[in-house]
Amino acid sequence: MTDYLLGIDFGTESCRVAVIDAEGRIVGVASSGYATTYPHPGWATQSPDAWWSALCAASAEVLERTGVLAEQIAGIGYDATTMTVVPMAASGDHLADAILWMDVRAVEQAARATGSRSVALRYIGDGAAPASAEWFPFKAAWLAENEPALFARADYLVDAADWLTQRLTGEWTQNINTAALRMFHNRDAGGWPTDFYDDVGAGEALAKVPQRVVDLGTRVGGLTNRAADELGLRAGTPVAQGCGDAWAGQIGLNVLTPGRMALITGSSHVLTGQTDSPISGAGFFGAYTDAVVPGQYTLEAGQVSTGSVLKWFVENFARDVIAEAETRTAENAGESAGGACSAFDLLNERSAHLPPGADGLVMNEYFQGNRTPYTDGRARGSLWGLSLSHTREHVYRAIQEAVCYGTAHNLRTMAEAGSQVERIVACGGATRSREWIQMHADVTGIPIELTEVGDAVVLGAGVLAATGAGLYPSVSAAAAAMVRTAVVLEPDPERHAAYRPFVDAYTRTYPLLREEIHALADQGER
Repeated sequence: MTDYLLGIDFGTESCRVAVIDAEGRIVGVASSGYATTYPHPGWATQSPDAWWSALCAASAEVLERTGVLAEQIAGIGYDATTMTVVPMAASGDHLADAILWMDVRAVEQAARATGSRSVALRYIGDGAAPASAEWFPFKAAWLAENEPALFARADYLVDAADWLTQRLTGEWTQNINTAALRMFHNRDAGGWPTDFYDDVGAGEALAKVPQRVVDLGTRVGGLTNRAADELGLRAGTPVAQGCGDAWAGQIGLNVLTPGRMALITGSSHVLTGQTDSPISGAGFFGAYTDAVVPGQYTLEAGQVSTGSVLKWFVENFARDVIAEAETRTAENAGESAGGACSAFDLLNERSAHLPPGADGLVMNEYFQGNRTPYTDGRARGSLWGLSLSHTREHVYRAIQEAVCYGTAHNLRTMAEAGSQVERIVACGGATRSREWIQMHADVTGIPIELTEVGDAVVLGAGVLAATGAGLYPSVSAAAAAMVRTAVVLEPDPERHAAYRPFVDAYTRTYPLLREEIHALADQGER
């Protein structure tokens, strides 16, 4: 019987399950959503019961839709959001709702990192920027101080991916990916940085982290009888160690050797890639030891608000264009040559004639703060260079370019530390616009590759499944066999040269405005 793989992707809003064949073709996908609650400002929680119900529903639907039998599933792989903390009992029951990745209640605990002298600070720009309240040790410290009874009852504190490991297999593991990326684990420095955890008030939490740290794609165990019954699958099906969602995307793009960088796009941008040496420095995160590929190091940078800023602009300032796109789509519905039309498509057409730099506009897209290179949650967006000759299309183009400038800024920052990128491999929402992805190539001066399967995250989960099932000897071998290039967009040298002064202006803007922006942000919050 044909070998198929089950790839599970737990995102912020839904669980997606895909049936994937051994050559990396997606046979079918189903999804089921769940709600986020916001009990207090800055808090965000989700129910693990809702996660499991969504997984069961999506699993049943995709098997029915594809006609693939449980006996044909050779292996299971998965990913989930990082920095999502679940207090659990040794029985496998969760003791409270999960603290979601976007929850920033642990600001006070994160601030303590500034006073630490631990080697752990290497992972966050050598301590040059503030630590994020999203990361695991700070949330664990918050629980210990603010929910001491719950903290004492919890036998384990796990990330979402490791919660799923236990639900599927009954095994308690800590995946190396989120251990390094969000929990400061460093095999080169002896593993867990106990001094850092003590410094931030999370020392007792280390006893509640699963002690079996497992590399990605390793077979953890077989699907339990209970899980198999509830998911409609076969007991004993091999389950491979999963990871964080963005890094499943990196795997699903086959960015597993130095010189390549994954660009994962959507509401935000994530840049992640590999290096042979443990470089570090201000303005990026890492290099994380063994986080994706054993013996290598992983770099990370990102932009908080990218696609979300374009969406904000269109919804607030181009409602007539949205209506026009809907009319065109309805008119095209009965035409074989027609198809769906979006407001983004129309605005791309209407701004295509503009020169690099949108006739002198420069925007910073920091509407929700800056992740890198400043790690500044109080950063806000700016737009300058406006004249009466500028139109709505100019501003739209300036937003697109700002996102590209931010990507270039992050690449420059990592290059200064020694990371040389020869090829970007992209996936996600931005790749639906060939024009915008070409702009990324022109601005950065780096070729951008698009792969056959645009849904790289769920494919990455399938790559892990194939490895754990023994279909391939390693994650790298599985990715090499299952990921294929569809097209490469080469940068235009003339446009790259024309964009360079605008990238320079972009990188100078925020440091000049930072004090004023902080002051206004503080005033607005009073």
